[in-house]
Amino acid sequence: MQSYKNPEMLRMCLNAIKKTVGSDGTVEVLVADGATEEETRMLLREEFPWVRFFPFSRNVGFRALVNKSVAESAGEYILLINADVIVTSGAVETLHAFLKENPTIGMVGPLQKNFNGELQHTCFRFYKPITILYRRTFLKNFWFARKHLSWFLMKDYDHRTPRNVDWILGSAMMISRKALVAVGPMDQRFFMYMEDVDWCRRFWENGFRIVYNPRALFYHYYGKGSARGGFWGSLFLNRLTWIHIASAFKYFAKYFGKPLPRQK
Repeated sequence: MQSYKNPEMLRMCLNAIKKTVGSDGTVEVLVADGATEEETRMLLREEFPWVRFFPFSRNVGFRALVNKSVAESAGEYILLINADVIVTSGAVETLHAFLKENPTIGMVGPLQKNFNGELQHTCFRFYKPITILYRRTFLKNFWFARKHLSWFLMKDYDHRTPRNVDWILGSAMMISRKALVAVGPMDQRFFMYMEDVDWCRRFWENGFRIVYNPRALFYHYYGKGSARGGFWGSLFLNRLTWIHIASAFKYFAKYFGKPLPRQK
């Protein structure tokens, strides 16, 4: 699990895991926390002593937290979730069984909803450079941009049955150890943003499918921090926007001239 300065959401997340999966040691639970504060240390120490806790003194970014969790885990199947995600009864077991029964799948993602029940778009087609422009500028209001973004967000898919997808949002994903050994950890060049896109692309390149399975439901408090303040406020004032743009440049530079992996 990845956490950053949100002990109340972390408490809710861990309580949901305790309720749905248990805390008897059958399943190991790890928390990697960035820029750890004393409140979070006390929470883990006093309320969740059965959790393996890996604090960081500074904000090391999403990629580092994921890689720490993966490196310290021992299971054959690894569920990676953010601390603002709430698992529901039977959802973890559904993902585990689905992954176990389909060895060609390297990663599976659940259906994610807002707490009001609205669908979150968490499975996507691969970015094109124009996608970033349409998502980050006023152009998103034009019909041609809306058409492209609908394609990117897979709005032509009813999100009711499992299917192969290009990539899934890093807030909730289950991976197999077999695939992890072949693919390796998240790329260290990404601090935050695009690391999940890159990782999924590498899974495909190594012959492992990425599948979205809406039969498992998680709830996700999705803050969209990089989109706050409107276009101009986001562009000039929001540090997360610039991190996102920088990560996009790194991603497209990494794959410049390389064909997209073929889905099997």
